[in-house]
Amino acid sequence: MKGGKREKLLTGGVILGALGGLLVMSRKAAALFVREAMDRREPRLMIRAKSRMTGPEPDLLSLEAASAAKRLRNSPMERVELAARDGTLLVGHLRRGIDARRVIIAMHGWRSSWYRDFGASADFWYTNGCNVLYAEQRGQGESGGDTMCYGLRERFDCADWSRWAAERFPDMPIYLAGLSMGATTVLMAAGLEEVQQRVRGIMADCGFTSPEAIWRHVAKNTWHIPYQPWKKQIDRLTTARLDCAPDAYSTVEALSQSTLPVFFIHGLDDHFVPPEMTRENYLACPSPKKRLLLVPGAGHGMSFLVDRDAYERETLEFWKDLE
Repeated sequence: MKGGKREKLLTGGVILGALGGLLVMSRKAAALFVREAMDRREPRLMIRAKSRMTGPEPDLLSLEAASAAKRLRNSPMERVELAARDGTLLVGHLRRGIDARRVIIAMHGWRSSWYRDFGASADFWYTNGCNVLYAEQRGQGESGGDTMCYGLRERFDCADWSRWAAERFPDMPIYLAGLSMGATTVLMAAGLEEVQQRVRGIMADCGFTSPEAIWRHVAKNTWHIPYQPWKKQIDRLTTARLDCAPDAYSTVEALSQSTLPVFFIHGLDDHFVPPEMTRENYLACPSPKKRLLLVPGAGHGMSFLVDRDAYERETLEFWKDLE
């Protein structure tokens, strides 16, 4: 799970200097921006910049998250492999819950991992009847691909995993869960008819609305540099990789095409993905069984640790309403 340390690392003056120096060279700046955003291998310039920066000492929540991630990573798992519809190898880790009666497909976030993002909530799911497939997003971890696609391609991977779950556990309701980019992935998947036919509900924690929306926000609020001068070049580079521009699809568009119930979660102190994006998603969701939990004092991906009682209570009620 990502905490404040990663967010603060991204705000440093070294990164600002590295990108600011390229600002006058629009093509090079745009190329670096896209590589940092989408490449499996982080650009060396960004790695060197971050290595020269020191963040704050870890707080108690960060230490708790790290401990939970280690526990989940060391838990008994079944490794699962799946060929995506475009041939990319996808890897997942299945953890069977106690007296399981539902299946969760969990999608982690950008430059993260399944055990980091879901370590905190893993034991809650395990003891409350959930078989969980912790998927490794394409372009990360053990899954194939060299590009992180911000949900534009991963939504189809999510659909493929839902087909796998329906075949493996035909008598159990299927839920999608995601954090950060993983939340965007599962919300974009909601627009696919095959997902609507297989999935009972979605849990989306601190998702953004589209690649372009989060890139604009990060450029302005994290790196303190303008996005608009690079837009044309970024669109060209992104389209060459994905056959579509970064604003080609959004969670808002997907939700408007779906009636799936969604439980939206966001920390109100999230400075990486603004809570306003979850509010926008919530308003776009037409389901009468949607839920919204906004957690005061919670940073990016930290809502479960900040208000565990509310998170667990709302999740249990969400399942109860649907089952």
